[in-house]
Amino acid sequence: MRRVLKVSLASALAAATLTIAGAPSAAEAQVAGPRQPGSGQTAGDQEQERRARPPRIAPLRRRAAAGPCPYVKILYDAARYVELGGDRVTAANVGYTGEIEGLVSDCMYQGDDPITVQTRVLFNLGRGPLAQGNGRTYRYWIAVTERNRAVLDKVYFDLPVTFEGDERTTSVTQDQTIVIPRANDTISGDNFEILVGFEVTPEMAEFNRSGSRFRVNAGAQAD
Repeated sequence: MRRVLKVSLASALAAATLTIAGAPSAAEAQVAGPRQPGSGQTAGDQEQERRARPPRIAPLRRRAAAGPCPYVKILYDAARYVELGGDRVTAANVGYTGEIEGLVSDCMYQGDDPITVQTRVLFNLGRGPLAQGNGRTYRYWIAVTERNRAVLDKVYFDLPVTFEGDERTTSVTQDQTIVIPRANDTISGDNFEILVGFEVTPEMAEFNRSGSRFRVNAGAQAD
């Protein structure tokens, strides 16, 4: 289901104090992978190979904008959802899983109009040996921040998923619209950053941050 995330004007006014850099005359569509952690927190060769593959996600229609679009990224710590049971971190103890496989975005604004950002997120989802039932309602969020500064707004979305029969994995694409008011026409899109991630527990976030990972089909029997 599509929703429109509208950042409050009171929060967006804070961007008026930021330094505005020179902006190109047209917006560029973005394709983003997970926002990476600092030094020493990589996910290994498998993660690099996954990021090198083009995401299987349809591009958005290009829109005209008076300046650059906000930066739109997947937060690394929340890029994957892995339920773990038992007392060992093994594929046999995996429940439901999820991975944000791809993200594309584009924006439009003219004059002092609000910045309207279109996003399309591709989720790969799975159920492991400990998954109960045939479905899970995942939750994910979209947050708008002043770039490298405070969060202006954050909205959560439910993502109900049903696995048919013996199906172990599935993919879902979600489109969302974010509207960011501007104090005036000197505020360009690159003053803002938009982050996307799963709602995860602190333990899941630490698992992701450490570089540990399971594919969404963890625990599935090989054909």
